[in-house]
Amino acid sequence: MSQSIKSALYSLCQQYVQERIQTATEAMQSAQESANSESKSSAGDKYETGRAMAQLERDRHAQLLADAKRMLADLEKIDPGTTTSIVVPGSLVRTSRGTFYLSISAGKLTLDGADYFAVSVASPIGALLMGKRVGETVTFNKVGYEVVEVV
Repeated sequence: MSQSIKSALYSLCQQYVQERIQTATEAMQSAQESANSESKSSAGDKYETGRAMAQLERDRHAQLLADAKRMLADLEKIDPGTTTSIVVPGSLVRTSRGTFYLSISAGKLTLDGADYFAVSVASPIGALLMGKRVGETVTFNKVGYEVVEVV
């Protein structure tokens, strides 16, 4: 594994977060416009219900936006150029059962035909890998993962 793979994965995570921010922002604006355009009808309750539903939708997307911004803040704390012998945020960890990029919970990322799993340090597997060195093993869901390489 190389530093260039880690930098490419960092870029993919940035792209993932930016897309989430854009999607949540657009959906929030759409819900707000829907609430604003809800017109009064002779059935006042229907009007109020429609506005309330649109407001709930807007609030849900606002929460998704806040979550995405937190992910971005977590990602910005990582220096993709750093290499250590122990697993820290930003490490690319090859194990006996897959390769993990400890950054944000972006899921499976494919790069040049190889699969990597972007996981948060707060995730169960990420928390187990933190602080480990090559040769150490963690057990997740009753399955052992030996750390083979840390970049």
